[in-house]
Order: sequence, then structure tokens, then C-alpha cells
Amino acid sequence: MPVTADAVRDALDDVTDPELDQPITDLDYIETLDVSDDGDVHLAFVLPTAWCSPTFAWMMAADARDAASALDGVADVRIELRDHMHAEEVTRGVNEDLSFETAFDTADGEVASTRATLDRKARLARQYDAMEALDDAGVDDRQLARLRRGDLTVEEDRVTIDLDGLYVELDARPLERYLEKARAVDLVTDDDDRLFASRDEETLSPADVPRARRASRLAKTNMGGQGGVCASLHASRNPELADD
Repeated sequence: MPVTADAVRDALDDVTDPELDQPITDLDYIETLDVSDDGDVHLAFVLPTAWCSPTFAWMMAADARDAASALDGVADVRIELRDHMHAEEVTRGVNEDLSFETAFDTADGEVASTRATLDRKARLARQYDAMEALDDAGVDDRQLARLRRGDLTVEEDRVTIDLDGLYVELDARPLERYLEKARAVDLVTDDDDRLFASRDEETLSPADVPRARRASRLAKTNMGGQGGVCASLHASRNPELADD
């Protein structure tokens, strides 16, 4: 069955700007998305400035390539970064499946280490939304500190939490988003792992929960502030995309 542009765009919802932890689809970074009858995908994207981090640009381009390539019916994927000082290196490197270090002779760091650092920041920021959702559902600090992955059962868009025989049900989205990053940083890898942690990824006691919540709120606020700056720059530079 031929792949559609809508299916590709849906797959790109999972590709985020790693600094902002927001999907490139929501950020209006996609300039063109073409899918041929033969399953060839061409995606061109832009960023808020011409000097946005080439490492971040590379991560988005590579993640977009991988997300589209994973779809049934896709024959070939070409990613194009436009209007960026390193557009040529990123475009060529990602499409030729080069390493970042090969594409950039002057690279002074690895993409993997940068991604790990940003994943840790995103994990902390997402923890705030997860904690707030549980707090709104009536889960107290003592229960929050004791929660383990195995206490959660996700079914479609709802999650049920077992609190020593007392069951609480709520929207799964905040917890699923948090778990995605908690797994990425190897914080929550099996059912016995505690769900939440401090900024330094230490296990929480009930007394630690308020401090962890404040740290998570600060991380989310900082990320949101940076997102606001980038959104303004993007709207000024690419008004035809930001107004869509």
C-alpha cells in the first residue's frame, strides 16, 4: 500500500527539536514534504536561525530520516536542511549516512553525548507534567516517591496506577511522555525501577518530592522560555510557515 504524506507527517510528530523538546511538526519547521507514487519521500526543513546548533540540526535531520524510513511503503528518504550555515554538511551527511564527525571535520563532540545531555534535561522537564497529573488525581508525595514502573498499566489513552490496592486512573499522555525520556536515560528500564528521581537521578524519599517538583518545574520553565525565543525568531524569519 502506498505511503501517504499524512502518514509521514504523523511519524514526524515523534521527531523533536532536542533543545526545546517539542515536535518539529508543532514548531512549523517543515517547509516541504513530498511523497511520490513510488514511495520516495523528500522533506525540507528550516530552523529559527541560520546559526542554530549544527549538532541539533543533525539530530533532527537524522531522526526525521529514520522516522520516515521506518514506514511501510517508503522506498527512499531524502532530507534537506535549508537556509542554514551548515545546510550542505547536514544534508549531505544525513543522506549519505555519514557520521557527524565525518561530515564535520571540525566537530569537537559526539552527537550521542549531546543527545544524552538533552535527554536528561527533557526527562526532568517532563517529570513536572507527570507529577502534576498524578497530584491532580490525588496521589500524595509519599505515594509518588514509592511509585514503580510496574505499578502502571497503560491501555490506549488511559493509565491505571496501583497504590497498594487503591486504583487511580488518569490520562496516560503525561506519564507516557515522561517514561519515553526516563527510558532514554536508563532511569526506568524495568518494572522494579522507581518512577521518579531527583535532578541528579537519585531515588526520592517522600521529603524529597517537593524539591524534585521544584527542580522539574524550573527545567520546564527554562525550556519553555527558550522555546518562546525560538518561536519569535522563527516567525520573523519564516512567517509563511509560522502563520500556517
